[in-house]
Amino acid sequence: MATLLHIDSSVFPAEASASRAVTAAFRAHWEEQHPDGTVVYRDLNAQPVPHITAAAHIAGFVDPATHTPEQAEAFAERVRLIEELEQADAVLIGAPMYNYSIPSTLKTWLDSVILMGRTSGETKSAGGTPVTVVASRGGSYEPGTPREAFEYVRNYLGAVLGGGLGLDVDFIVPELTMAPQNPAMAELVPLYEASRERALEQAATKAKQLAARLAA
Repeated sequence: MATLLHIDSSVFPAEASASRAVTAAFRAHWEEQHPDGTVVYRDLNAQPVPHITAAAHIAGFVDPATHTPEQAEAFAERVRLIEELEQADAVLIGAPMYNYSIPSTLKTWLDSVILMGRTSGETKSAGGTPVTVVASRGGSYEPGTPREAFEYVRNYLGAVLGGGLGLDVDFIVPELTMAPQNPAMAELVPLYEASRERALEQAATKAKQLAARLAA
């Protein structure tokens, strides 16, 4: 049966996180379609991946037979994360925007799974795997908005996941998530609510479409 790799990176708990609400909805619909399937879950806020070190980096470019004990230990952790990605039939990532970019914990995970000559480069071992990214954000960064130039989440993840890892990338973007908390954004609450409902609907639709695609 199909395996879903589900990654959350929000610093907020489920009841206070826009990205977690949508990834949870996607996962629920996925599990309805795959009751006998497997979900591999990583909460990068609760259990952060170790930051890349010199030993972990260098180990990816030299013969494993020459690894020092430090390199071998660090590289084994990278391989474990890489294998989770390679063995997944689909990937789901919660990627909220923090200060115009992704959470540092998600960047750390990417640093570990990007390995030239295996997951990246001429050979992309997870190439073609569908990945759905829930890119929530407090404001709006759509084309034509005042902060369009500050959109570094979709642009970055599209390049890294799509171009770097060769994954088939799709986005769900709940926005204006700060409207209910920020009095200055009070007039935008209806737009936030509409965006949230649209994101939840997209989560249901995309999960079902992906399940059908993998079953074909």
